[in-house]
Amino acid sequence: MDSDFDSYRLSDEHQALREAVRDLAAKEIAPHAAEVDEQGRYPSEARDALVKAGFHAVVIPEEYGGEGADELAGCIVIEEVARACASSSLIPGVNGLGLTPVLLSASDELKKQVLPSVASGEAMFSYALSEREAGSDAAAMKTRARRDGDEWVLNGTKCWITNAGESTWYTVMAVTDPEKKANGISAFVVHRDDPGFVVGSKERKLGINGSPTREIHFSDARIPADRIIGAEGTGFKTALRTLDHTRPTIGAQAVGIAQGALDIATGYLKERKQFGKHLAEFQGLQFMLADMAMKVEAARQLVYVAASRAERGEADLGFISSAAKCFASDTAMAVTTDAVQLLGGAGYTRDFPVERMMRDAKITQIYEGTNQIQRMVMARSLLK
Repeated sequence: MDSDFDSYRLSDEHQALREAVRDLAAKEIAPHAAEVDEQGRYPSEARDALVKAGFHAVVIPEEYGGEGADELAGCIVIEEVARACASSSLIPGVNGLGLTPVLLSASDELKKQVLPSVASGEAMFSYALSEREAGSDAAAMKTRARRDGDEWVLNGTKCWITNAGESTWYTVMAVTDPEKKANGISAFVVHRDDPGFVVGSKERKLGINGSPTREIHFSDARIPADRIIGAEGTGFKTALRTLDHTRPTIGAQAVGIAQGALDIATGYLKERKQFGKHLAEFQGLQFMLADMAMKVEAARQLVYVAASRAERGEADLGFISSAAKCFASDTAMAVTTDAVQLLGGAGYTRDFPVERMMRDAKITQIYEGTNQIQRMVMARSLLK
């Protein structure tokens, strides 16, 4: 055996990053997680801690003032934050989602205009694709953009926008040529101070209550012409490419939530006694715990493989990215549900965080494409 065999393990840098983020999450994020959920307030403590440590948007290249981290590192950050607080993990997660279209398709001038403020932590970034009648069928969007001299004028409404109201920048998809359908969609960067841009009221949600979800409205909203991302009509292609890169980050969030629930359940079984024995001594519960850990580890490896392939820019990311997101989120839902079961009545109360983790896990099966859509993507990849 060769102890230096490196073909399938994280680098020392990735391991050090995990330890640093885990330590920060334990000290600065976890103590506020329950209150953030109960009060439904934005986790400002987490934002400040992540910005101070440079973990809020690690994938921004160094040339734009960022950390220059790879996509696997971005997933590790999200995973470790989600282990403590899923709402807080959407700070690096949604920054990554919002800025990925810019990284993939924007001009260098636009990158220089928007990325440094995100890299410094002065600004946050959100992503606006979905509409009330255009969720899974995103190409059916109604938001319009028309050119007017040196400006674009936007009209319409986007929904389910994560961290809307907290973000400064928004990547927005809008129709510029209705006759071309999906090929008539373009991508833009909108600033919260642009005239005609309005943030709506917060949604009342099952989970991730510390991360505000709102509609955003455009009423003759005017933005400079140079804030289009790529060429006109390429927005939907950019959106699909973006999801290939960011779906593993949802998988990472799901893995973190599941790992947090597994850790709590493991500790509870070691401490709690029934019938004169620790719960950890009952074989039926041992089997549940083993299955939970097995699924979490399988999900983690799938996410890491997907993130690594995305970082390398491999051509056909659709299958592996959808598989990572789908399997990890299904795992998170199953593992958190079992964690509540293992804690019994205590697990159903807010005295323990597993009920929050169970509620938070559900959204990972829905956003960035429902798991039914992920299975369609995977099937199409197999059958093409």
